Amino acid sequence: NVDFDVRAGEVHTLLGENGAGKSTLMKILYGLYQQDEGEILLNGKVVNLTSPANAIAHGIGMIHQHFMLVPTLTVAENVALGLKSTRGMLTDLDTVSKRITEISISFGLKVYPHEYVWQLSVGERQRVEIIKALYRDASILILDEPTAVLTPSEVDDIFVIFKRLASDGRGLVFISHKLKEVLDLSDRITVLRHGRVTGDTTPAKSDRHDLARLMVGRAVKLAPDKQEVKTGEPLLSIEDLYVDGDRGRHAVQGLNMEVRSGEVLGIAGISGNGQRELAEAIAGLRTPKSGKITINGQDTTSCKPGQVRAVGLSYVPEERMKDGAVGDFDVKENLILLSHNREPYCKNGFLNFAEIRKHSEKLVKEYAVKTPSIDTT
Repeated sequence: NVDFDVRAGEVHTLLGENGAGKSTLMKILYGLYQQDEGEILLNGKVVNLTSPANAIAHGIGMIHQHFMLVPTLTVAENVALGLKSTRGMLTDLDTVSKRITEISISFGLKVYPHEYVWQLSVGERQRVEIIKALYRDASILILDEPTAVLTPSEVDDIFVIFKRLASDGRGLVFISHKLKEVLDLSDRITVLRHGRVTGDTTPAKSDRHDLARLMVGRAVKLAPDKQEVKTGEPLLSIEDLYVDGDRGRHAVQGLNMEVRSGEVLGIAGISGNGQRELAEAIAGLRTPKSGKITINGQDTTSCKPGQVRAVGLSYVPEERMKDGAVGDFDVKENLILLSHNREPYCKNGFLNFAEIRKHSEKLVKEYAVKTPSIDTT
């Protein structure tokens, strides 16, 4: 039973923890889901949004948390998908490219129409999604966790773009659970918890502690107590590492570093400056041009992912829905992806479904995974 509105020229944030219902609510507004009760009004008139195409026709655009782009196509080809061509059965990418450039210049998006999406950084792909919505003349933009995979510098850049879009008369719905970002960007804030509205406020009336209390229903300590760490032996060592990116140029050049037991090493930088290529080289997903990678005392420079995992490395990818999980698999199938061929989950080539279910239910409980069931895809 949620009431929510967005006005022209404002950024209205929908704030809540993971699983609070933010994305579900916005997917209803975008026509991906259908509501059981209630009404949706656009410009004061009741509308029935039966599909994303229908929502787009009503001027609603959505920037998805997990990008809806075809990697093997160019920026212009992705933007043109689903649109009628001015040349009938033939594509008119020159016209599309010209309009993309105009939009890019108007809003400072820095996107080049002829680049392939697979060559772009995460931040660049997000700008392509924004251009797709603007190209279709969206007056309402739903931004689903748009900063989830961006660096602080990229967040600052994208906020400038969002404010420019709002000042141009568009209404923006910003979905997030990051308190500082919400206070920096929002004009109004609506907080959800377990699918219900727990508060409506503005940045002028609330601080991070107020918002956190509305999100979880209790006072929250926002700054952890940092204790001095005693580090041990190096677990990961990198020597003079060179790694090429997808564009054929060095993404990592002469890198030396080590990670010791007992510490957390942070790697900072704007997206597209070698972080992904470095992580993939360490995980065995990308072969280095030269240099050496040592994990737990073993040379893994030329190892495959399975061999790297065997010596003790786990890898959480940048884009979890693209590289970390299989969307067509349910929760329990994803949880055993790396161990499905080993006992007790498999014996003599046959899966032990009872053991898989038991293991999956245990993990969901231990790690508070918010899912309707382990059979959910």
